Amino acid sequence: MKTIFLTLSGLSLVLGSISCSVTEPHSVSNEHTSAVAKRLVNTNSKGLALEGYDPVVYFTDKKPAQGRPEFTAVHEGATYHFATATHRKMFIEKPASYAPAYGGYCGYAASIGKVRPVRPEFWSIVNGKLILQHSKEAVELWEKDVTGNKTKADT
Repeated sequence: MKTIFLTLSGLSLVLGSISCSVTEPHSVSNEHTSAVAKRLVNTNSKGLALEGYDPVVYFTDKKPAQGRPEFTAVHEGATYHFATATHRKMFIEKPASYAPAYGGYCGYAASIGKVRPVRPEFWSIVNGKLILQHSKEAVELWEKDVTGNKTKADT
């Protein structure tokens, strides 16, 4: 028996130039049930996450930067590009440390039970997690109550 768990409710996203993949990060089972947990991951039509931006560079350089196609890794069904081979290695060693929260969808939208695409230039790192936002307005709303919004988004 397979069950899809989506951490974000209200999946009323109109897909234009973006798409998503639903992946199987791990299996959960016991003597009574057997389920496979699924994650919604924000990718373009070619499976590329973050519009090709390097997720590690947000942590190392404190700014967004495009990755290069010659440095790639796949995590939870999404392809990530990296600016350097070192960033690629760092990601492969600890992907959960660098992959964006909420499957790469908007953090503020997640906090209100919605799913929205993101713009990689709207970002923050909260408690060691990369959180992206949809718009300047989403950034402003997120920043009004970062702790509360993150708690709501995490649920």
